[in-house]
This record gives sequence, structure tokens and C-alpha cells, in this order.
Amino acid sequence: MKHLLVAFDFSKNSVKTLEYALMMANKTGANLSLVWVDSSSTPDNVLNIDQNLRIETKKLFEEIIPVYEPQLKNGKINIILRKGKVYNEVATAARMVNADIIFAGTHGVSGFEQYWIGSNAYRIVTYAPCPVITLRGDFDIRENIRNILMPIDSTPETKQKLPFTAQLASICGATIHLAVVYNSPIGVIRNRMKSYAEDAAKYLNQNHIPCVIEELEADNFVSSLLQYAKNSDADLISIMTEQGGTSGGMFLGPYAQQLINNSFIPVLSLQSQSTE
Repeated sequence: MKHLLVAFDFSKNSVKTLEYALMMANKTGANLSLVWVDSSSTPDNVLNIDQNLRIETKKLFEEIIPVYEPQLKNGKINIILRKGKVYNEVATAARMVNADIIFAGTHGVSGFEQYWIGSNAYRIVTYAPCPVITLRGDFDIRENIRNILMPIDSTPETKQKLPFTAQLASICGATIHLAVVYNSPIGVIRNRMKSYAEDAAKYLNQNHIPCVIEELEADNFVSSLLQYAKNSDADLISIMTEQGGTSGGMFLGPYAQQLINNSFIPVLSLQSQSTE
């Protein structure tokens, strides 16, 4: 991994996200950039407002950077200023720097429009050209990622998150927990899920990454997964998010959004690609 990007809006939550990204940057040896987006809809002819806002924003960054840049082992913290829709501009910035991961907070400060991270987190995940890690502002950051929870569903797309998750686990020395979450009594579906988990375990064993398979019976996918995350002391959940052409599944679409919004630990979201 060479470059990490943090969506930053100066809220306490985005500061926590920066601290988490710093931990990851130091683990991976990656460079780090912060992107701030002016999402105000000022008329094109009101240039002085935009200019003053950017000047003020740069001053705020001048206060933030000296505090956190010394904690970065590799290089400097780069600043990117954009104007437009938050999720579009974060995606554009990610392409500009060829980001490997985007980091975004899931709960901004309510009542203040200028704090845009929380309300845009899921759209950032959806539009991002790379994996996204989202986390809550009250998350207690640890020095390392030790346990990664990777749920397995019945769709072919569920296995697409394995290579990137394995890469991250290898860097951090983490164990991957393959959670087979059954929600159907149909034997063919259950056997398929178990087979996917066994294939994943074989891949991880071949790459010398510790893993365990856990089979769960669940009426509520999200609550059961989060309960297992708590019981297994997981540091990160790795999921797929829906993109056009996928066949769907329990961890795509609304289930991904529920996990991103409700998880007490960071969630790594990877976009699924069509298998058709």
C-alpha cells in the first residue's frame, strides 16, 4: 500500500479518523493525504467567499498538521482542497493520488452543516474507486489490527474481498475470522456458504495467514455479526458493497449500510464486481 486518503472536515470524528489512518500508514509505510471539500452552493460569481473560505481552511490545517505530521513515519501529510459534492470530490481526490484506502467517519457533529463526514459516509463508500474504512468517533483506537471479521454469504461476490483483506491481515499480523452466517434452512445454500468459507481458509493457509471458521445461525444478520465481532474481540469487519450487475446478498446494499452505520468497530468496505 502506497497512499492513504482521509476525508477531513475538522470535526472531532474526522480527527479520530486521522489518528486511525496514521496508525495504518505507519503499519503499511504509506503516504497520507487529507481531503477537505467545500460543499457550499455559492454562486460562481461570489469568488471572494470561496477564496476567504479556502484561506480560513488552510489556516485550520496549519494548526492540525504540526500536531499529527510528526507521528507519521513516512513522508508528510498532504492537503487536498476540493469544491463540489462531497462524495464525488473525495472519489476524485482518491483517483488523483491513486489511493489504496479512503478513511471516513460515520457520525459527524449533528446540527452543523459544515461537518459533512457523517451524512456522506455511505455515499463515499458507494462512489469510491478503492476500498473504504469507516469508523465512529467514539472508537477506541488500538496500536494494531489483531482480528479481522470477514462474513461469508451465499453469493460469488463474497469471495472478492478475500485478497485485499488477506493483504491487510498479512501487514498487521492479524487473524481472519470467516463468519458463515446462515439465514436459510435450504441445504444447497448452506453447503455453498460452507464451501466458500473452506475455499477462503485454504487460500489464507496457503498464504500463511491465521484464520478460523465460525458458523452462525442468524435471524438478524447485522446484530448477529456485531455480537460475534464483540465476542471475538474483532478490530475490523470486512464487507462487500453493492455495485451494478451483482446478484445481491445479505451483506450488500442495505445490510452494508446498516453495518457501516451501527458497527462499534471500523468497517472495511470493498466494491463488488459483476461475476456475470
